[in-house]
Amino acid sequence: MSGKIIVICAPSGTGKSTLINRLKSDFPDLRWSVSSTTRPRRENEVHGRDYFFISVNEFEKHIADGNFIEWFKVHNDYKGTSKVFVDEGLNKGWSMLFDVDVQGVDALKKIYGAEAKVIFIEPPTIEELEKRLRDRNTDSEEQIQLRIENAKKELARKNDFDHLILNDDVEKAYVKLKEAVERILK
Repeated sequence: MSGKIIVICAPSGTGKSTLINRLKSDFPDLRWSVSSTTRPRRENEVHGRDYFFISVNEFEKHIADGNFIEWFKVHNDYKGTSKVFVDEGLNKGWSMLFDVDVQGVDALKKIYGAEAKVIFIEPPTIEELEKRLRDRNTDSEEQIQLRIENAKKELARKNDFDHLILNDDVEKAYVKLKEAVERILK
């Protein structure tokens, strides 16, 4: 039996990590699709749990070998999803949870079609998104501006997905997210 593909997509600073962590806790059978990245590891991130942190040379070798479902240069760093990791999980019947950007959604849909169910998390406003990015204190001014510009492009596509959830209140957003995931898993 093939597993389910649940994709969470949201601009940086929307609160998706908070929501995803709660999902992982409430749905322990969901397998996290761990992406590979060349960006530096943040404090408290664990290699193999949060991301596979690899060098640019290693990432580019995986690109050349065709090992990614999707890969992109995002915020000046490479990020990608291993096809072997995902296909092995699905073939074992695992339902898998993804956190990708809009480009990643497009790549997953190209390979898995309607099997990939996408939930887009929307911030209340661009101003609130900028405030959240600044409050988390992890990015330079240049990175914040790049993330805001990328968010505007992603928000233009918000109606292209299977589910749309506004995160203006994390508790209400989580209830809607949990309901969407339960529908997909049935």
